[in-house]
Amino acid sequence: MSSGSVFFISTVPSFMAWMTYISHWFDEDDWYEGQQRAKMSHVKQVGLLAAGCQPWNKDICAASGDRFAYCATLAVYIYQLDHRYNEFKLHAIMSEHKKTITAISWCPHNPDVFASASADSLVIIWNVNEQKVVAKLDNTKGSKNQKHVLRPESLEGTDEEDPVTALEWDPLSTDYLLVANLHNGIRLVDSESLSCITTFSFPSAAASVQCLAWVSSAPGMFITGDSQVGVLRVWNVSRTTPIENFKLKQTGFHGLHVLSSPPKQKSCSSQYPPKNHHTSSTSEAVPPPTLTQNQAFSLPPGHTVCCFMDGGVGLYDMGAKKWDFLRDLGHVETIFDCKFKPDNPDLLATASFDGTIKVWDINTLSAVYTSPGNEGVIYSISWAPGNLNCIAGGTSRNGAFIWDIRKGKIITRFSEHGKNGIFCIAWSHKDSKRIATCSSDGFCIIRTIDGNVLHKYKHPAAVFGCDWSQNNKDMIATGCEDKNVRVYYLATSSDQPLKVFTGHTAKVFHVRWSPLREGILCSGSDDGTVRIWDYTQDACINVLSGHTAPVRGLMWNPEIPYLLISGSWDYTIRVWDTRDGTCLDTVYDHGADVYGLTCHPSRPFTMASCSRDSTVRLWSLTPLINPLQINIITDRCWDDIIGNTDRAVESGAPPLLCGKVSRDIKQELEKLSGSLQGKKLRWFSEFFSPPGGSKNLWDLVAVIKGQDDSLLPQNYCKGIMHMKHLIRFRLSKAQELTTVKMSKFGGGIGAPSKEERLKEAAEIHLRLGQIQRYCELMVELGEWDKALSVAPGVSMKYWRKLMQRRADQLIQEENDDVIPYCIAIGDVKKLVSFFTSRGQLKEALLVAQAACEGNIQMLTLSTTSGTSNSAGNNTDDYNDLLQKVSKELADWYFQDGRAVLAACCHLAVENIELAMANLIRGNELELAISVGTVLGESAAPATHYALELLARKCMAVITCFPSLGYRDLAVDLLMMIPDNKLQLVKLCAFYPGCTAEINDLHEKCNLPDVEECMRVAETIQVDGDVFETMKFYLLSTEPEKALPVGIQYVKEQLCGSDWTLDSVFPYLDLLSYIRTEQLMLPKCSEFRNELLILCGYIGALLAIRREYNSIVPALYEYTSQLLKRREVSVPLKIEQLSEELDAWRACTQSNKPTDELPCSPPSESQRALYSVLVSRIQGEPLKGMVGPDCVTGSNLPSHSDVHTSCLTGLKIQGPVFFLEDGKSTISLNDALMWAKVNPFSPLGTGIRLNPF
Repeated sequence: MSSGSVFFISTVPSFMAWMTYISHWFDEDDWYEGQQRAKMSHVKQVGLLAAGCQPWNKDICAASGDRFAYCATLAVYIYQLDHRYNEFKLHAIMSEHKKTITAISWCPHNPDVFASASADSLVIIWNVNEQKVVAKLDNTKGSKNQKHVLRPESLEGTDEEDPVTALEWDPLSTDYLLVANLHNGIRLVDSESLSCITTFSFPSAAASVQCLAWVSSAPGMFITGDSQVGVLRVWNVSRTTPIENFKLKQTGFHGLHVLSSPPKQKSCSSQYPPKNHHTSSTSEAVPPPTLTQNQAFSLPPGHTVCCFMDGGVGLYDMGAKKWDFLRDLGHVETIFDCKFKPDNPDLLATASFDGTIKVWDINTLSAVYTSPGNEGVIYSISWAPGNLNCIAGGTSRNGAFIWDIRKGKIITRFSEHGKNGIFCIAWSHKDSKRIATCSSDGFCIIRTIDGNVLHKYKHPAAVFGCDWSQNNKDMIATGCEDKNVRVYYLATSSDQPLKVFTGHTAKVFHVRWSPLREGILCSGSDDGTVRIWDYTQDACINVLSGHTAPVRGLMWNPEIPYLLISGSWDYTIRVWDTRDGTCLDTVYDHGADVYGLTCHPSRPFTMASCSRDSTVRLWSLTPLINPLQINIITDRCWDDIIGNTDRAVESGAPPLLCGKVSRDIKQELEKLSGSLQGKKLRWFSEFFSPPGGSKNLWDLVAVIKGQDDSLLPQNYCKGIMHMKHLIRFRLSKAQELTTVKMSKFGGGIGAPSKEERLKEAAEIHLRLGQIQRYCELMVELGEWDKALSVAPGVSMKYWRKLMQRRADQLIQEENDDVIPYCIAIGDVKKLVSFFTSRGQLKEALLVAQAACEGNIQMLTLSTTSGTSNSAGNNTDDYNDLLQKVSKELADWYFQDGRAVLAACCHLAVENIELAMANLIRGNELELAISVGTVLGESAAPATHYALELLARKCMAVITCFPSLGYRDLAVDLLMMIPDNKLQLVKLCAFYPGCTAEINDLHEKCNLPDVEECMRVAETIQVDGDVFETMKFYLLSTEPEKALPVGIQYVKEQLCGSDWTLDSVFPYLDLLSYIRTEQLMLPKCSEFRNELLILCGYIGALLAIRREYNSIVPALYEYTSQLLKRREVSVPLKIEQLSEELDAWRACTQSNKPTDELPCSPPSESQRALYSVLVSRIQGEPLKGMVGPDCVTGSNLPSHSDVHTSCLTGLKIQGPVFFLEDGKSTISLNDALMWAKVNPFSPLGTGIRLNPF
């Protein structure tokens, strides 16, 4: 929510729920359960591969204002312009249709209302802003009533068919209609007289058109897209040939739509030169705008939504001739399978109903290879082992094949199953010559890659799944329609199974052997269960129940032996602990059946999933094994990190790594000498982290720590490079800056007589030696190059001034040709602001860096005596500019939910404080601590803050307390902070347990036992030291005695006029660590209410200090509501809170003018009140911590239930945090910010919030 939003919480539907909680306390026994309910998902969405645009229906793209939409088969994707960065972002995925979507359309007079129709005659009306269905209309079938009119003239009197492929009414008239026929081109038709006005001709007879659109911003103009190749043509009704042709892609167009109002660009500050009325020999000319040779038809500044036959979709800026957005090569149908490449965890292959396999780079989420296609439906894929670069695919009707991705062609086909569907294909990774397939014909066939059949295992019905054992190369399991799982042994000649497992009550689909536990396999069935079988015991050892529909995706984790993940037709992914059958988490983000699940052994906690919703999602599973990361950070012994399978599968045992990759890391570390902690932190951090910059971050840390450049990895230059490398690496790769091409078509209609007269005059001036006048006339004619080539003949000063004017004009026109002008005159700042205004932050960074290295010189002009008038040393200026641009780029990554890449931008210019702050504000605490530990002193303050927050995470009652293991983790983390006394006190104060356990913890933290603390507290209280008194009471047998002491002190402070945030906050912060069960005692209710109110108010001021603008109004409202409803005596009044909030709004809004409503300036009294607030708040001591939090995935839309925040009443985008009632939700970003400034839940229950 922006700082300018008006906030009336009482309009929010969940307001009543909130108030109920504040007015009716939990029963005493209920508060613990409440803490159990406050939860956050363990599985984090970290990436989304959107679908492509479907190529079979016509009205599949639409646009309105600053949004555009397109649809895959079952989902509509809506993109919205982010005005700050001038880029389109995925705003919502709407998937309510069960059958193919046939058309979408935007309401012409309400940009928030949108309609979609599907093949089952269902029309859905959506509210785009709230992402919800407003109405469903079915039975929309109409009666057919049509007659054929206006056949193309060439077909009159013949029987030939030439279907009409597109029709568009002229937006300014109902008389004119543009008609495209498949073979006979385009005609402009008068619908009244039924006559053809114009027939348009194409450059080639082969060109055919299936889509066209009027350009509403330029009357008489329209565009067409060729259906064979991706040529976009621009036409005017007054000409029969196109004005302009753009070759945009190899594949043909399927749909076009012109945005009615083009996105507003940020304007640069430079203006046209003022018009000069008095002409002399040195007057400045006013230049015409830069036009193509087709001057009578300058191109409109239109944006076109382009959809292509291969599913590609993009937004093309016709004026600037560049893509503003391009989503290339997405799947347009159900994705049935996904698999990581065995030797490269960055490459993911997907197989789809659309007949293609695509290989994606998951760092950039872009397609790097796509198969030839036309294979029918591809159900299953399997990579060849190692680095063979081949993929085997199984299809519905066309047998199986092997695709060589480097050669780009199919190299082998297998046809043993005939026309029967192949549901699963599996390439043996123990013996790379063998491939298994299973089919609806009831056979599982094992053959060699050259087609030699080794075994044909006959089943009584269709076989859906097969999987090779990872421990025995001759063992394979199958899943069959007859509800049974079978295990076959290839080393015998028998075609009978070794084992048959019965138990499922419906057909068995996939089967998967455990990679870590010999003889253990699982199967998923249409009965909605997953069964775990032990081959050695001939038994089913567990049944996992929870899915409400058939189970499809199955995946064992390659490091944690008991962790299993399943995907189902109920649209969910479930994470299971197979030791006791507990479901650890359920993920609701997919909008349809989940088919494929996969992860890579070297990145075992990053999972990919694919679905009938045609998306691929990437997930991080690291929250499930958080204690392991903390054990590594705190440098615990190997036994707490890596173990054997038997130890790990013991009931209740903490997670241990048991896979090959973690063992390899341990072995590599044991070979090294010296300090290993830095290497250990790096290698494990890359092992745990999802893609998205952690490797890049560690490369930059290594550069800062002085590592030799020769050790940098090969792909280092593809990421964010350290400033000292940027130019060196880029010199080898010429910058691909888009320049505007001249039009291919010559001679428009101009006013030659005036031009000829001016040219003649210019020639005369030149012969008279009046070079400056000649230059100005050339400028007036738009012939800048001629003017600039002779301008040095006047003076270098004049040439430079002319270059600047040209640059200003080009910037005004947003023309990329400006780049060489700015570089030639050394105007770095102008060029940086040009790139920044267009959102081209990476280019801006490169120019700023080049200037810092002295590659771009500010021109110096000689004076009369030949001495040089130097412009002074610009290095400092340029360094400031470089830091500024790096920060802009970092901010762009950060607000996009990519905190790790934001931190990389800061590290590239050695701004360690801001890099650490970005990691902490992105809640990447483990990564921040690991990097901070390696960077050492320069990162220490931020590292200590991250350690404190991570220790708070371990203090969550929900998973940890009263678990001794987690308590010790918190102690270990705090022990890493040099000045940790107060943090350890807070931990001991909060820890619930019996007296013996608490005393044991006190001993670990070098604190006296609880009885001694009581005696110390009473003694100190006599001396009058409030803070120490509170501290020891909290550690004593009666911690509630700290409440009156602390609260009284804070109330006295607030009654004075000279208190500050820093004089009050430490007291409330310490008090907030009182054990929850003590705070809940009936005798403490008055103190509890006062503590919550004071923490709410001080939290609001802290939120203002940190610019947590989205929660400031909520904190004020929360405090007011508590004041209204509780019997308390605190020196705060509701009117005062309301005035402070209004003053904050007025004063911060006036600093940030919005595009919408001009806001009234703050009154004098508001200014005065705000300045008092500012003097109390003072500055944030930790550099870089100012600004909102933004976790990974904050901008990723979910298909699942749309949650509304009980703080703001707005729809939550990105991760959701459930409060302790199990119903109320707030965004995870808001929960993190709230917990950092006010430890207590927004529901007013007195329960601590722990979203870390």
